[in-house]
Amino acid sequence: MTDPEAHASAVEAWREQRYAALRREIGWLTLAGLDWLRPGVNRIGTARDAEIVLPSGPAEAGNLTLSENGIRVDGAPNGLAIDGGTVTDLWMVSDREGEPTMLELGPLRLCIIERGGRFAVRTWDTESPARRDFAGIDHWPVDPGWRLDARFEATPDRTLRVPDVLGIDKEDASPGDVLFAIGGVSHRLQALSGGDGGELWLVFGDATNGHETYRGGRFLYAGPPDADGRVIVDFNRAYNPPCVFSAYATCPLPWPANRLPVRIEAGERSWAAHRVA
Repeated sequence: MTDPEAHASAVEAWREQRYAALRREIGWLTLAGLDWLRPGVNRIGTARDAEIVLPSGPAEAGNLTLSENGIRVDGAPNGLAIDGGTVTDLWMVSDREGEPTMLELGPLRLCIIERGGRFAVRTWDTESPARRDFAGIDHWPVDPGWRLDARFEATPDRTLRVPDVLGIDKEDASPGDVLFAIGGVSHRLQALSGGDGGELWLVFGDATNGHETYRGGRFLYAGPPDADGRVIVDFNRAYNPPCVFSAYATCPLPWPANRLPVRIEAGERSWAAHRVA
């Protein structure tokens, strides 16, 4: 039987770690831009006719050139830099190729991401008001009744088509289903891989979406199943996807099989700055 006090302490410790991650310089609270690259030269700056328009900085900060060989960056004087020095004729690494090349421009940070075979510039503003003013996220009181004993059913070699907010479906490996009961009624969620240790990532929707919680669902991690296939699903740790904090995130959405027909009154509610009800 779960010790309510120990459980509440563990959830609150997890919550503090989440808040600390959100307050980082490069985080969802500082995300300030997402601009898709076109083939050829893409000018970067605050000029209105630039291909990549920045929220602050000089009119001309440099260029990104997209070719079949990759993406090359050339910074203008007092423009794009790395470690404080102007960057010239540098081939950039995207987030799908390894640790992405991070460019600097005053309080801004820029890197290349790849989604669905397309490349984009992701921009952060380390002086974002959202980061400065962040004071936490509304949530339901911790309730051990939402810490559920579940059963894992493996599905070897299964892949799922996972939609995202950009309208792109991605093929993702799904190690299996997680089965649990709420109010005596059985439910299941199709899990995605959540880590090298066998953790499970649940992207789910429920009947609170669009009301108390974000219309695009929530996320939840569960530990790896034990040798008997048992796993704990603690909805007290359900959390908002990045799209709650920024219009420039590229979040997966729950697919039909992962939309629960019940209210999950546990975990994070809508962020106060984007409350839906």
